[in-house]
Amino acid sequence: MEITEVRIFPKEGINNKLRAYATITIDNAFVVRNIKIIEGKTGLFVAMPSRRMKDSCPKCGHKNEVRSKFCNECGSKIPVKRAEPVTPEEQHDARQSEHKDIAHPITVECREQIQKKVLEAYEKEKGKAHSI
Repeated sequence: MEITEVRIFPKEGINNKLRAYATITIDNAFVVRNIKIIEGKTGLFVAMPSRRMKDSCPKCGHKNEVRSKFCNECGSKIPVKRAEPVTPEEQHDARQSEHKDIAHPITVECREQIQKKVLEAYEKEKGKAHSI
């Protein structure tokens, strides 16, 4: 597998942990969009594209985003499935479980290769912005 192209789309905002989105092309044949470049506690990292999980309304069956309080279809109250997280770690885990990756590398080597290429392209893009 070869990453043949990386495009970076910087995001504005000083207090935002999301620094940019990236699009990668693999072997000039397959594109993955909406890869996120995020500023974490230990530096930048790459997060794969994901979507919010959905739960069915017990009354009408409509799919609503996880942790919704009311159904978007019938308006009925959706019961809480479990107690709200208390510690910061529990809150972080709860937020993580609300999203599911759409595409992701299976091996550590693949993840490292994607992260390396994307972060290199991000640093180049950041350098271009500072030199203008």
